Amino acid sequence: MTLDKQAASGRVRIAVDIGGTFTDLQVVVGGQVFALKTPTTPADPSDGLFTGMREAARRFGFELGEADLLMHGTTIATNAVLERKLPPGALITTAGFEDVLEIGRHFRRDVYGLKPEIMPVLVPRDRRLGVAERIRGNGEVELALDDAAIEALAAKLDRLGVECAAICLINAFVNAAHEERLRDALARRLPGLQVSISSEVSPEIREFERTSTTVLNALLMPVVQRYTRRLTERLASEGLGLRIFLVQSNGGVCSLDLAGAQPARLLLSGPSGGALAAQRIAAETGFPNLVSVDMCGTSFDVSIVQDGASTMVRQGEVDCLPVRRPMVEIRTIGAGGGSIAHVAAGGRLEVGPESAGAMPGPVCYRRGGTEPTVTDANLALGRLDAASFLSGEMSLDLPGARSAMARVVAEPLGVSIDEAAEGVLAVANAKLAAATRLSLFEKGLDPRDFAMLSFGGAGGLHAVEVAEAVGIRRVIFPRNPSTLSAWGILHSDIVQDFARSRVLRLLEPELPAMDALIGELRTASERFFAEQDIAPADRGLSLAADVRYVGQAFEILTPWRREIGLGPTTGAELAVLLADFHAAHRQRFSYADPDAAVEVVTLRLTATGRVSNPKVSLADAGTDATAARTRPIYMRGALRDVPVVRREGLAPRATIAGPAVIEEGYTTLIIDPGWSARVDPHGNIVAETGADS
Repeated sequence: MTLDKQAASGRVRIAVDIGGTFTDLQVVVGGQVFALKTPTTPADPSDGLFTGMREAARRFGFELGEADLLMHGTTIATNAVLERKLPPGALITTAGFEDVLEIGRHFRRDVYGLKPEIMPVLVPRDRRLGVAERIRGNGEVELALDDAAIEALAAKLDRLGVECAAICLINAFVNAAHEERLRDALARRLPGLQVSISSEVSPEIREFERTSTTVLNALLMPVVQRYTRRLTERLASEGLGLRIFLVQSNGGVCSLDLAGAQPARLLLSGPSGGALAAQRIAAETGFPNLVSVDMCGTSFDVSIVQDGASTMVRQGEVDCLPVRRPMVEIRTIGAGGGSIAHVAAGGRLEVGPESAGAMPGPVCYRRGGTEPTVTDANLALGRLDAASFLSGEMSLDLPGARSAMARVVAEPLGVSIDEAAEGVLAVANAKLAAATRLSLFEKGLDPRDFAMLSFGGAGGLHAVEVAEAVGIRRVIFPRNPSTLSAWGILHSDIVQDFARSRVLRLLEPELPAMDALIGELRTASERFFAEQDIAPADRGLSLAADVRYVGQAFEILTPWRREIGLGPTTGAELAVLLADFHAAHRQRFSYADPDAAVEVVTLRLTATGRVSNPKVSLADAGTDATAARTRPIYMRGALRDVPVVRREGLAPRATIAGPAVIEEGYTTLIIDPGWSARVDPHGNIVAETGADS
């Protein structure tokens, strides 16, 4: 049975996004979609996942055995790297290139720094092993790999006692024969060793980035495989036979087997669900340009949807470690509801990047936290209702939050508690605005051309002020914003990326060589579709290229707007790619040179296996509600009686004038003075500023 038919035949589909503070679920039951949040369990994230699934079954009236599909976003790979909870591993490379990983790239992040930055190196020098072999840039073998070298290498690895090994040989992206031979030989001699080869993980040019990605992949293999094995065993012990997919950094999902073999594809698993949701909402609302901001308990993630499509990059970074794999472009800073506020030397108020996390969490959670956070500041000012947090499931400690704010911030600064809490929010909002502004300006984009899509548990409390600071005049609050990343995961497709690197001039005489590379990519995609049992009607292909002017050091990822597999590439299709590259270069760098020589460095093919989207109906809205009550809130330097309405009581086309508070199950939205909000036909709340809106 194909995945499409299997997904359509079941009644229950579950999407889970495990964050640093809460685990979010979106569940489709009988055509209705429901949201649920439960605390994350950092010691074993699967505990929180199963707790959430059981509670969802109890609350929404289904048996867990009815679920046939679980789509799961996870931060397990990212956290393992950030916390350095990685097994001992080795790097095997061509003799003479053992230090590429440590040499890295010669650039300075802080151009005014007086001391060199020490970049992290995950494999020490004594576990970086060279092997005698050499493949030329054109794929020809210059020095063959012999059995004696392999035997010596296997013996040394055995003595080192490593759990995993990364193999990254020179020019293996052109000819993978030596890497494959090494992998197979080590599998026979050291069957317990996890081996990752660069020609499978990142078959592209740029030695340092390819090596870094392969090393990360190898070190994460035991970590992710332990988790997927434990998850599978727990599902089996409970008699659940549902099919599981993990979310990748590119916004698609993959099988547990593929995630275990190539865990580097999970390094931005969680945030990519929100970016995918933003792309769908852009189509739904008719706003093709969105700045997507996801503010949760520990972080603030910014991504861009331009002309209806999420911005993709071919390389990302985790803790200064390059990851050369296609991924949704997301800027993440340590600023969330759990970010801790303190007064630094000289009386400077700082917020984050340290976070109270899920345990102990903010002071108001009553779990042992002692340092005031952004959430405590919102509660102290009256922006949150202590009695109705998480739909009343969690009562917040208002006196505790105000006491901590007084002790840590107000008294050292000599201000009132309200002024201190508002200062905490002002500092946090400035950081959020800076990250949002940079995400737009670095691409040459004008904030006035974009609407902001706000989601995450804490996003609604800050979005309007951040948008106003950046110059964005419209903010969209989607349905169930607190669990929107899980909603995006719910609608994910199976996605696999393929790449072939070869430097070719973008001239018609080079088209046969490009077509040969495209043919190799198509063959790989067809094999992938067959392995994943994806029906021909559910298959999709898209082509892109890394393009640059001759002499440039780096490229621009440029989608190639042409059909795949309809004969040789034509001159007209080549002209389309060239025109799009010049336009992208002009937007990014404010100039283009149509007369200059242009070359392609890497061709990329994205294969998509479409999963049938769950058919859900929008719950009936209430009537156009007036505010049932008001609440005193300290806002913009003064205490105000602010109307409070429930989102569930707002019908389509209802309007709300700011200042106002809109409460819903798992989040609170603040509409500032000078702004008004309306409910669109899809249930989204669209806030607009009165000035030139």
